[in-house]
Amino acid sequence: MKTYTNVSKYVLFKYAAYDIPAAEPLFPEPNAGLADDSSSPEIVEDRQADYWCRFIANVRKPAMYSFPAHPLNNNGKAVVVCPGGGYRGVAIDHEGFEVARMLNQWGYSAFVVKYRDPAPDEKGGTFPNGPLDDALRAMRLVRSRAARYGIRPDKIGVMGFSAGGHLAGNVSTIWQTRHDLNPELEKVSARPDFSILIYAVLSLSDSWSHSGSRVRLLGNADEETRRLYSATLQVTKDTPPAFLVTTEDDFVDSRHSFEYFLACKRAGVPCELHAYQDGGHGYGMRLRGLAIDTWPSRLCDWLARF
Repeated sequence: MKTYTNVSKYVLFKYAAYDIPAAEPLFPEPNAGLADDSSSPEIVEDRQADYWCRFIANVRKPAMYSFPAHPLNNNGKAVVVCPGGGYRGVAIDHEGFEVARMLNQWGYSAFVVKYRDPAPDEKGGTFPNGPLDDALRAMRLVRSRAARYGIRPDKIGVMGFSAGGHLAGNVSTIWQTRHDLNPELEKVSARPDFSILIYAVLSLSDSWSHSGSRVRLLGNADEETRRLYSATLQVTKDTPPAFLVTTEDDFVDSRHSFEYFLACKRAGVPCELHAYQDGGHGYGMRLRGLAIDTWPSRLCDWLARF
């Protein structure tokens, strides 16, 4: 079995497929309206040779992977993690499973979401509400199981990278616009208690917004819909506190993070922004001898406040 050495100093171990928990369907209900697995197989690419970096596209059956904190290290807090992928797929390893293991080391339970994404050649806007509904279902499931995992129901946050950061931003700002088809889960709040937005896409309506993510998610949506899915425009006093990381040389314009920070400031929402000169995009927790390598330490410090 092939194993991979994690490149982050925060997760010091080798891991293989058996270290990954089984995927739990997010919508097991027969009336969920999801495609049949056999008719729409997922497309999996392994994009790196030296570390695990699988990219999963054509996700039709959204799932959640549960990484509960060890009982001797459990701090009673949890994070729902949304990997990136430009709404073309899900970078499940370096922005999902690796992050979950890091959070486990800090005492947090982590739950990685494999949300719906269209196939690479599929028309954009195929299911614009799919990723948000998937992430909101994960938030509700985790909160409904707080006692099972030794989690405080008021200490559950959301984290996202790139387009997953866009998803986490939507969860943090428009969670109340979508309803759950399960009557019991609908009673459970989907609002996160804090949010972590790493090189996130947070606007779909500005001239500098990430057009690829916008088109893949929304297709040719009207301006009203683009504004609704622009977290920078949806921040209110009820938005949870946020931690943001961006770099000046990222092709996802740093204004996404700066505008969200300013919107939080105007609304009186606590927000911490770390902006670096170099780092690019999609680095996850990789160590490259740059100042950006320290962002997990900054996050660990910030999380201690909650």
